[in-house]
Amino acid sequence: MTGPRQESIGRFLTLADTAALLNISAAQAYALVRSGELPAIKVGTHGQWRVERTVLESYIEAKYEEARRMSLWNQSDLGSVIEAPFGSARAGSEDSI
Repeated sequence: MTGPRQESIGRFLTLADTAALLNISAAQAYALVRSGELPAIKVGTHGQWRVERTVLESYIEAKYEEARRMSLWNQSDLGSVIEAPFGSARAGSEDSI
């Protein structure tokens, strides 16, 4: 990681810091927080968002795990199975109940 050492960043990150660490825009970081995908708190009289550094690390780890599981799923035989939706029989046909 370029820039300040992780310990010198402090416990809480601004959305700009969070965006820089994730290499995304501040608007994208804000969207993650607003949606609840990335937990954050509002602090101060103006309600500025802060993301705890440990929460961001957990979020990143969870995203890696999600990607790993999706990769395993896509590599498995089950990833290529397409299930027919329920109720796919046409109404009025001989096969419908």
